[in-house]
Amino acid sequence: MAPVKPSVRQFSACFRCVRGDATFNGAPRRFFSSSTAAREELQTSSTPPPPPPPASTPGDSAKDAAAPKETPEYMKQWGELDPNAVELKRDERRLIRREGVQPIGSRRRRAIIARDSAAKAEQIPFEQLPYQCFQEARKVLLADREEKLKDIKTQIMRIENLKAQDPAVSGGEAKKATRLRSMQNHLNDLIVLADINDPMVKKKFEDGEGDMNKPIYRYLADQKWRKWKRLVLEQRVEQFNLVPDLLPALDPIADVDLAFGRKNIPIGDFVDSAISENPPRLNVQTFERGQKLVTVVVVDADVPLPEKDKLTYRCHFIASNIPIAPDQTSIPLSRIQQQSRKTENVEEQQVALEWSPPWAHKGAPYHRLAIFVLEQQDAKALNISRIKAEKRDGFILRSFVDRNKLKPIGVTLFRTKWDESMEGVMMRNGLEKEVNVEFKRKKIEPLPYKRRTERMR
Repeated sequence: MAPVKPSVRQFSACFRCVRGDATFNGAPRRFFSSSTAAREELQTSSTPPPPPPPASTPGDSAKDAAAPKETPEYMKQWGELDPNAVELKRDERRLIRREGVQPIGSRRRRAIIARDSAAKAEQIPFEQLPYQCFQEARKVLLADREEKLKDIKTQIMRIENLKAQDPAVSGGEAKKATRLRSMQNHLNDLIVLADINDPMVKKKFEDGEGDMNKPIYRYLADQKWRKWKRLVLEQRVEQFNLVPDLLPALDPIADVDLAFGRKNIPIGDFVDSAISENPPRLNVQTFERGQKLVTVVVVDADVPLPEKDKLTYRCHFIASNIPIAPDQTSIPLSRIQQQSRKTENVEEQQVALEWSPPWAHKGAPYHRLAIFVLEQQDAKALNISRIKAEKRDGFILRSFVDRNKLKPIGVTLFRTKWDESMEGVMMRNGLEKEVNVEFKRKKIEPLPYKRRTERMR
């Protein structure tokens, strides 16, 4: 019997359908929100740049770098790149690099749209696909959903009856509160189970069109985060000894992404000093219902003290009373700092300590810059005037968390070291005395009996 040779076209189609996680390949994956897509925000919020000033100053280098540049000729040769139809990894990278736009949905979805548009096929709604097995399975799932909806109504009625019941009958206020909490958790589970098997829900989730105000999409996003990104985060926290160097324990429950301008920073990556001179932008995705007030703290955990031969801490930024929600994830620290400068009332300000650019001496090891997102108790606003009294040098994060009754819910990290731009950053921020300081390895003299003498040679 002649051997069967597989078709190369089949393998190429399989390879194109493999979906990789773009977050750890350098490009962030757009999370789910009920707000406008990142592409539309970029188009609607873009304004023409102001005319350049007549005289350039040393601090204008970052502004000039952020100004829009003309598209190079070799990028124009890439042709038209549709965010809805790019299916190759090469085209995805080109789209992000040239347009600054993320591809929409999964690669499988974009491949189907590209093939249908090329063949000019009629678009059939997903729920009306003409497959008998698929339609019969949908009938079974709809029947199961109806049963779950009946259970939800019954559970809601039981909760209302228990709330109206006398605490003495329930065994006291404590037992009544415990029963209500348990019944509410069971109700939340039923709400998720009612939609967990719906193919339309899974399709919207994979395409990035899920509404994070709904429990099912928060649950799916949380499970996806815990399967990969949270594991990487825990590995980095352990690898860089953030626990116990900065906090005694840490249980992250929110996804925190870090970016300086358009440059997304993987956790633990090195950042050039010219880029980190300006405040970063955080994207904090929570998976719990409701709005929270959080405090953002940036701490350098590797500040050398040569006279005492040890390391200490330095606080580079503190901002409090920042609202976040499942559909409100962006925390632009630069914009928050500018708004606080314009606000005259101290209590209405959000920034307690303004951004201090990270810096390191020449010859010194790298510095760990940890960014913590701390939840404020019962969403109560903190006293900014009291936080302004915090000292930058010798800042102890443990004491700060205990004093203000904060709860760490998320963390990210980047590193800095001496580079070619560090001297200019230090000169622009009043650190002229530290520029000429250089650390060198101390030569350890060998013990007398280990010294080589002429007689031993």
